[in-house]
Amino acid sequence: MLVRERMSRHPITVTPDTSLYDALAIIREEKIRRLPVVDPSGKLVGIVSEKDMLYVSPSPATTLSVYEMNYLIAKIKIKELMTTEVITVEDDCPVEEAARIMADNSISGLPVMRAGTLVGMVTESDLFKVFIELLGARMHGMRVSLRITEGVGVLARLTSALASLNGDIVTLGTFQDDNQDSRIITIKLTGLDEAQIRQVAADLHAEILDIRYI
Repeated sequence: MLVRERMSRHPITVTPDTSLYDALAIIREEKIRRLPVVDPSGKLVGIVSEKDMLYVSPSPATTLSVYEMNYLIAKIKIKELMTTEVITVEDDCPVEEAARIMADNSISGLPVMRAGTLVGMVTESDLFKVFIELLGARMHGMRVSLRITEGVGVLARLTSALASLNGDIVTLGTFQDDNQDSRIITIKLTGLDEAQIRQVAADLHAEILDIRYI
């Protein structure tokens, strides 16, 4: 799955000369948390977050009246708040790579580019939806998590054993284990009962960590 399949297209943008008040009004009305900043030619030149805007407080205003403070704040432009070193991804970037970039850089959204042009935004919310789909959170079935020793063909043997009993695998995910010699596999499936699943696990010398119907 690529970023272009999950990104928000035609992102709402502001310019460097957009006022702080106008930008805040946009994020509140549109219920978004960040705004790409583009110059008059449409080139991406920065990004500004809701946090950047909410925490701004010009130091000269600290001894002024509320009216004078509001006047000074109203003069603030986005170019004074935006981050100019913007981390971006291309629209053909795999979603897991986008997730890694966000996690490694502690950011919650990425502008998406195509040949130097801004074409979308991908956010944590977009990736959470992918995670929900990967683990079948909106589908009913038997959810099984097990620890299995690493080895060539391990996953194939597991899925073949389940299929031989007419088990229908709805979703399957593999995760790193604390022990590097094993991995955690989480499966949601239908067509089998708990006793059958436990027997398959025993035959493969796999440890069942959790099993439930949801």
